Amino acid sequence: MDSLSYKTVSINKAAVEKEWLLVDATDQTLGRFASKIAMLLRGKYKASFTPHVDCGDNVIVINAEKIRMTGKKWAQKEYVHHSGYPGGQKIEIAKDFAKKTFGPERIIEKAVRGMLPKNKLADAILRNNLKVYQGDKHEHEAQKPRLINLNDLR
Repeated sequence: MDSLSYKTVSINKAAVEKEWLLVDATDQTLGRFASKIAMLLRGKYKASFTPHVDCGDNVIVINAEKIRMTGKKWAQKEYVHHSGYPGGQKIEIAKDFAKKTFGPERIIEKAVRGMLPKNKLADAILRNNLKVYQGDKHEHEAQKPRLINLNDLR
């Protein structure tokens, strides 16, 4: 046992190697799609994953309006918001939420948020590393994002 030495790798913010990834949401099921995006944002597929460090990649999602929901979720899934004042609870179904309130980008952001830990790190990951756009145009061409197929990930 003396000849073998095992060492646990714990990286810090300076040692993280981030990559820009481009993901197409066309005909993807919302929940499965969001869980894979959350895995990429956290960096859980990397050998150097450290739970308390933002070691995931930057993810750009395009074609957010083409996301799918199974069953009758477009008509039955409810998004609840409370302003904090008495009587300030607002409930919208997914179809109205996507069309007039915030757009389909917000549906994907909320689904991914639900699959990240509930702490300050998750807030920072969403704010800095997730970019969601309608259509196939985005403003991150300078970063040279690598297109990946989420169906190939496990």
